[in-house]
Amino acid sequence: MGYQSSGSWHSYFQDFAYFNSSRTRMANINIADVPAKTFAELLCGSVMDVYVGHSKRHWCLHRDLLCYHTPFFRSQSPTEEKEKPSKVELLEEDPRAFELLVKWLYQGKIDDVSDLPMERKWDYADACQKLYVLCDKIKMPQLKNIAIDQFRKGCYEAGLVPGPEEIKLIYETTTPRSPMRTLVSQIAARQIMDPESESDAGTYRICFEASADFAIDVIDAIRQGTGTRLFQDPTEDTGCFYHEHETSQLCESKQPDKIMGGHNSNCIGPKTTGRRSASAMTTHDVVV
Repeated sequence: MGYQSSGSWHSYFQDFAYFNSSRTRMANINIADVPAKTFAELLCGSVMDVYVGHSKRHWCLHRDLLCYHTPFFRSQSPTEEKEKPSKVELLEEDPRAFELLVKWLYQGKIDDVSDLPMERKWDYADACQKLYVLCDKIKMPQLKNIAIDQFRKGCYEAGLVPGPEEIKLIYETTTPRSPMRTLVSQIAARQIMDPESESDAGTYRICFEASADFAIDVIDAIRQGTGTRLFQDPTEDTGCFYHEHETSQLCESKQPDKIMGGHNSNCIGPKTTGRRSASAMTTHDVVV
């Protein structure tokens, strides 16, 4: 997790000099490091109206600069000079995230969460998570990587992690195998497995109900986190661990020689080797 210097960032963009063509190029320098002449040319053309969020917060931004950074805005631009200036609406996006995007567009950097006071760290981390989703939508991979790094760092420094409502929204706005999904599912898995955490699997019920992908990702994260350790075999031991009765009642399974050879323990047995599920067996398999 790091906050890279601007000199090492790279941006993919549409070439403003070929506005009406499909030609693209890749920048090998940050916008802050482009020659003054090039930067001035990016700011001397027409502007584009951008409305963000349910409140339709309005920005008036240089069209060539937008197209320099991402092909998304090029597809929103008029093809002929005589056409009216275009308007872009990003009504599902967070204005806080777009503020960070605008800073990146014009300055080639966003703030480092480490430089912010403690009371602002979580809000900034949350804004960076929204910025990640926005960058994924408008195809800005470099800023997306910076956003997820700032989100991770902000969570760590604030001592906070996204809750189930935030994670549910992340799964609704990202694609399968998204690094952000991987991150938040690992956060949830760690919260579930942490004996000092107040969270358990039930905490994330709304996430499990809303997304099978989340359930799979969390299980995979727990499996990876536990390494090669195997759970105790729930089928091996005897006793009343799975019975329904009051704890004060005498259970027949505790009486010797009544059930399964007289083993009278009421807890799960020792660790044993794993077994395949019944559905994975063939007619040649023998259950031992």
